[in-house]
Amino acid sequence: MEQRINHMEYLPDMEVLDSSMLDEVISSMNAYDYDKYTAADVRRALNHDSRTPEDFAALLSPAAMPFLEEIAKKAQEETRKHFGNSIYMFTPLYIANYCENYCIYCGFNCHNKIKRAKLSMEEIELEMKEIAKSGLQEILILTGESKKMSDVEYIGEACKIARRYFKVVGLEVYPMNSSEYGYLHECGADFVTVFQETYNSDKYETLHLAGHKRIFPYRFYAQERAILGGMRGVGFAALLGLDDFRKDAFATGMHAYLLQRKYPHAEIAFSCPRLRPIINNDKINPKDVHEPQLLQVVCAYRLFMPFANITISTRECERFRDNIINIAATKISAGVNVGIGGHIGEEKGDEQFEISDGRDVKAVYNAIEKQGLQPVMSDYIYV
Repeated sequence: MEQRINHMEYLPDMEVLDSSMLDEVISSMNAYDYDKYTAADVRRALNHDSRTPEDFAALLSPAAMPFLEEIAKKAQEETRKHFGNSIYMFTPLYIANYCENYCIYCGFNCHNKIKRAKLSMEEIELEMKEIAKSGLQEILILTGESKKMSDVEYIGEACKIARRYFKVVGLEVYPMNSSEYGYLHECGADFVTVFQETYNSDKYETLHLAGHKRIFPYRFYAQERAILGGMRGVGFAALLGLDDFRKDAFATGMHAYLLQRKYPHAEIAFSCPRLRPIINNDKINPKDVHEPQLLQVVCAYRLFMPFANITISTRECERFRDNIINIAATKISAGVNVGIGGHIGEEKGDEQFEISDGRDVKAVYNAIEKQGLQPVMSDYIYV
């Protein structure tokens, strides 16, 4: 058997930050015994005007499930208080699916036999031009995690093109050093999302068998390096279902909470993805995370960090997405294609996972309005 690199040790090209945040998050997660919370703890958390980490822990506990309707109502009140009726719309654009990591649950993993592709700058511009016709003004650029096939300069050029067509440009790519994030910010990127996948480092080690992604602490500090590089916003997520979802959701919230306290100017966002089937493995599905549990997680994020954006992706079905934007989520994707290209014709490369909601921008826009909410393409003005 090949010798695997230590998943807790940085590689030579990885920037190391002088921070104890990883230890703080992991120790708080390890100490989180969600079975100790009672109905009285949940009631106390609901009655507070602002929630402490202890309140957040109670709201994520099994004891909170009988209160789900009340929790959802409180979450809806917080959402309306801070976001009004606004629901932000965006779409992802996958520009490459080459990957050097071996993550056993991901369709892009380097050992999965899929059709690989990388868009040229001309193709990226055609895709973006087509997406912009829908009226969308925010785009999320994604690649597989291969620095060799999708280097920083390649992603930077894609950002420059995106800036010509969109007011907000997000990135979901491999973690980088702060200087590289700084370069991409200069090219036009506004925010960075990184999924930690699971905060259980022992489980993480068994899921990420090769590649840069195997290095757990480097991935953990990606959001902080992005802020140091000048990004105005960062997104957090655990892939719910990989491990104990309550502990992972608690760690995700604590990670975002501590970073917000350290960098008060940074915009914070959560994604709440569940596992989805992939090419060559249709049996991958979330463990113990059904729609009521997902609703609990989303509402707990909202009550703990009321100013954070919460994104609900096309991993979830149409019905759930339409309901959750009326309660706690503030951002929704539309017109989604998770293959490489596909907006102007046939996909050039295979997709990362199966989506559940294939509606186009107009259909999602209409669904938002039908609920008495206001679809917002962008609220950001450059001066």
